[in-house]
Amino acid sequence: MADNHGNTPAAWTAVGVAMVGFLVGGIALMLSPVSMVMFWIGIALGVAALPVFLVMSRMGLHHTSSHDSGH
Repeated sequence: MADNHGNTPAAWTAVGVAMVGFLVGGIALMLSPVSMVMFWIGIALGVAALPVFLVMSRMGLHHTSSHDSGH
């Protein structure tokens, strides 16, 4: 098993998608009146982070390259 601590394109992209989802959902809750459509879009983005990670991982983007390993 690779000791990459999540420093891969797949992990960073999934975290980015999840963060955008939380940001959209949080902004939606601060609006007056609360935008439930925007809130659920944020939820969907947060949930979509997992399939994004899995697809990118299957594409081989969750492995460190040989020059990053330090060995």
